[in-house]
Amino acid sequence: QVPLVESGGGLVQPGGSLRLSCAGFRIFVSTISMGWYWQAPGKQRELVASITSGGSVNYADSVKGRFTISRDNAKNTVYLQMNSLKPEDTAVYYCNTSPPSRAYWGRGTQVTVSS
Repeated sequence: QVPLVESGGGLVQPGGSLRLSCAGFRIFVSTISMGWYWQAPGKQRELVASITSGGSVNYADSVKGRFTISRDNAKNTVYLQMNSLKPEDTAVYYCNTSPPSRAYWGRGTQVTVSS
């Protein structure tokens, strides 16, 4: 079993919303800083949002006010609520620790924003 499994991606129209989930297996997401990352075609993977074990959050400037990272400790899951989606948000989204660990990269989940 991979340590982190992403889900919730899909095709959505501009202005729409999606919620991504990242379930932890053999890793307790409540005890460490976690992040959501995205990678668009031809671009490097970048940090989108992060949440510390204490609950402090940070966001990339391009998603501030639109995306919200949260965590459910009982479910050992990290979420990314994405609202007001734009075509430029199209990417594969991954979760990992923050900073990331090479051992924890999963398959990601594809988000496509298009009309």
